[in-house]
Amino acid sequence: MKIYKSRTKNTLYYIYRLIAPIIDPIKLYKGLSGYIWYLQDIMKVFPHIKKKWSFIKNLFPILDEKTSETKFDAHYFYNPIWAFSHIKKTQPKFHVDVASDYRLSGYLSTIIHTIFVDIRPIPTDLQNLEVIKGSALELPFKSEEIPSLSCLHVIEHIGLGRYGDPIDVLGHEKAATEFTRVLKRGGLLYIAVPIGKEKTCFNAHRIFSPLYIIDLFDKFNLEEFSVITDNNKYIELTNPKLFLNQDYACGLFIFKKK
Repeated sequence: MKIYKSRTKNTLYYIYRLIAPIIDPIKLYKGLSGYIWYLQDIMKVFPHIKKKWSFIKNLFPILDEKTSETKFDAHYFYNPIWAFSHIKKTQPKFHVDVASDYRLSGYLSTIIHTIFVDIRPIPTDLQNLEVIKGSALELPFKSEEIPSLSCLHVIEHIGLGRYGDPIDVLGHEKAATEFTRVLKRGGLLYIAVPIGKEKTCFNAHRIFSPLYIIDLFDKFNLEEFSVITDNNKYIELTNPKLFLNQDYACGLFIFKKK
């Protein structure tokens, strides 16, 4: 009975993933039910509004944030903290980030000259932040030029076309080769990727075995490994072999080029 329920649940979730880009039934349900309290709130406020037509013109319903808990994405909360703390300790001459959450580069630029590379560059002019349009497959740097490089929650997407990049089933491998090319000997590489049971969820992401990631960067020594588990627990300095059967954990790898 438990196996049957599990299969049914997985099937329903699979169907949901396929139709959600067109119409999200969960969001639709929450939106329709949310309008009940939204209209009730309007009725409470409306008698006190002087410029009623202006009030109506500027209605802007937000219906999915009245929750008992703040929405929390453990991967994107912990991995920039992890990277920032280590880069702050090592104090390289400069640091390059490839397409991670752009806020990390902004924070890093407050303590060190930072170069942010992305196929979709951000429009900012922070004094200590240099933004370059570029691809992880062809970085705009000379060989062995960079002392410190991060790429957090990115290589699992490369080559899947999700962000407008060309389809390339070997995209993640080519990115690893490019990181190896541009890093100096002794340079540090900070990588964060989904880990666990290997699979490709096209076109969202790949999930890697942590041992595969170590093999992928075979020109490096693994200095440290930390993890954000399936149940959102952040564990520092642990053994990657303990997390081979996760579904969607986040492996945090620090590599040093040989």
